[in-house]
Amino acid sequence: MKKIRVTIWNEYRHEKIKPSVAALYPNGLHAKIAEFLGECDDIETTLAALDDPNQGLPDDVLNNTDVLIWWGHMAHDEVDDALVEKIRTRVLTGKMGFIALHSGHKSKPFMRIVGTNGNLSWGRNQKEVVWNLLPSSPIAAGIPDHFILEEEELYSEPFYIPQPDALVFGSWFEDGNIFRSGACFLRGAGKVFYFQPGHETCKSFYNPYVQRIIKNAVHWAVPADIGYELDDKCPQYKTKVIDEFES
Repeated sequence: MKKIRVTIWNEYRHEKIKPSVAALYPNGLHAKIAEFLGECDDIETTLAALDDPNQGLPDDVLNNTDVLIWWGHMAHDEVDDALVEKIRTRVLTGKMGFIALHSGHKSKPFMRIVGTNGNLSWGRNQKEVVWNLLPSSPIAAGIPDHFILEEEELYSEPFYIPQPDALVFGSWFEDGNIFRSGACFLRGAGKVFYFQPGHETCKSFYNPYVQRIIKNAVHWAVPADIGYELDDKCPQYKTKVIDEFES
């Protein structure tokens, strides 16, 4: 059986400086995600972090990644722009899917691939009700009409993203705010999913429905067998191909 190669990228900073985060995720948020993804026989995971060599994504890792999961928060600006362009090119050419979690809405790769400033409103941690808005989506498989997260960071509209190609989940918070919490984007030949739960001081990644959604999203985002090859010896061709995806 061919394995889906998933690389889970995490800044891995909060866990080192905040005891409350380290208590929840002693080996890092990315390790917890890898733990439950490992329950799938067809998924193999690689962990990557900002402070690793090559920011965790040297070419031999990135070029052997089918789906890249991204969690960032306090160090978005430290991500190298050249790396962002490599990630974007792999997604647009259908070589790799991309999943942004929680504060990954302000990550350089998500903003660059989707075309957004990523801005939204936020507030205190509180109860969140996640509503299944598109039960026919494969990302919603096995998810009830709604589920409750007893504590999650409030994210609120307006969320300055382009109109999603599919809106799978929407959330209501106890302060009354609403948010588009699970959105799909088709970019070029690639797929992008944004999913809001996952604040570092909350236990959302322990929730079985959150885990199921991320597993489903990996299977949805995995590239088709076809992909567009770019001829690095011909910059004009490379520019033409990328421009066609953006048009």
